[in-house]
Amino acid sequence: MELHVVINGRKDLAGQLYQQLRSAIETGRLAAGTQLPPSRLLAEQLGISRKTISDTYSQLTYENFLTGVTGKGTYVNARPAKIQRKQSHSELASSEVVESWRNLPVFLRHPTLEGSLRYDFIGGATSKGQFPQDDWRRCTSHALRQIAGSKGFYSLPEGLPALRNAIARHIAFSRGVNCQDEDVVVCNGAQQALDLIGRVLLRPGSLVAMEDPGYPPARLLFGSHGATVVGVPVDAEGIQVELIPDGTRLIYVTPSHQFPLGMPMSQARREALLARARELGAIIIEDDYDSEFRYEGRPTDSLQSMDERGIVAYVGTFSKTLLPELRLGYTILPPAILEAVIRAKQLTDLHTSTLPQWALAKFIAEGCLLKHIRRCHTIYAGRRERILARMAGDLSPWLEAVPTVAGFHMVALCKVPIDVTLVIELARKVEVGLYSIEGFFYQQTPRAGLLMGFGAIETLDIDTALDRVRDILQQVA
Repeated sequence: MELHVVINGRKDLAGQLYQQLRSAIETGRLAAGTQLPPSRLLAEQLGISRKTISDTYSQLTYENFLTGVTGKGTYVNARPAKIQRKQSHSELASSEVVESWRNLPVFLRHPTLEGSLRYDFIGGATSKGQFPQDDWRRCTSHALRQIAGSKGFYSLPEGLPALRNAIARHIAFSRGVNCQDEDVVVCNGAQQALDLIGRVLLRPGSLVAMEDPGYPPARLLFGSHGATVVGVPVDAEGIQVELIPDGTRLIYVTPSHQFPLGMPMSQARREALLARARELGAIIIEDDYDSEFRYEGRPTDSLQSMDERGIVAYVGTFSKTLLPELRLGYTILPPAILEAVIRAKQLTDLHTSTLPQWALAKFIAEGCLLKHIRRCHTIYAGRRERILARMAGDLSPWLEAVPTVAGFHMVALCKVPIDVTLVIELARKVEVGLYSIEGFFYQQTPRAGLLMGFGAIETLDIDTALDRVRDILQQVA
């Protein structure tokens, strides 16, 4: 009797075989003690090389799914019974702390491949098809050669000198940030930068002020350090500085592209914010998450470039310009907290993986990053224009776009009463991903609207998707 395995096409033959055999063993279709066909016979049956079969058998044997018996063959190994660990977290002495973490809401989690939709207006995601795979592969090969020639020691917690230099040069050119190599700390994404700054500035009861609506993961992170987070309302010019309370130690803002609404902070408001922070003795975190993509008007200076007293910590990420999976970010720190943050980084994870650091350093130094940003800018600009045209056209009875000149998302506010939750639910049934802005509000009254990300949806899919949204709005509004 032949073993039932189906091979499709000629790509990733070993992967296909491995997944099917492992699945069959895990589900019990191949019972413990079952003998598998010799590699030669299975190779003839499937029409693939014997080496592919042997390598797959070896991998599954290494993972204890199979066992080889000398002179007899290869057999399915008996799987150990799963131990039922009955202790509940409520029985722990730290149950209150565990429960507080279990109850934290989940925000902005991207779907798995299986859970993704055909047309998705998700925020914070980029089109993977635009990523320069060949350039990155070449830079990764360079990184492997650098690692092969190293002594095998742990690296610097603040990051590789080559990458710190490349980042300092890049952001000075693209964002006017005033910094030297030694001011840069490389992190595992912007979220780690926020965590490290919070660790060295906050204690239980410390006061943090941030925009409301704002970025929920930052609010939850500061709260996890025991801080009291105050939501400060925003208007057309940005955060309302006069409402930042006395006693605030940390102020978190997104001045170049307010998250999620999108408007930039005015010059007057920036000057007022710097003055208020100096008065409070507070540090400002400037999260400049996607402002390298700008479509209208004159470029705005970073808040950090206006800072004459060393009170702004500038945070950036490569998740928006490259890929979120790389988990590479950085922070430009004022002297007062630089050494403390480096110590905190060393304690938490020693350092960020050096392989992507070497690759990114070369990628930036060779001009690949700027070339990639320029190419994506043209694509995102076209997508933005298409969505704005539809908002001003057949979607205008229900939705109004908030003016935004940067990034790759916009907010569409509801002009009439709409059950946004129902619209989102109905859109998913026709393969369109929509997202409410309600969860971005903290202490302010939420407004009804949608976050429309255009980084991941293909340009030619926008009209098809918005046609479906229009039809849903006609049904429910």
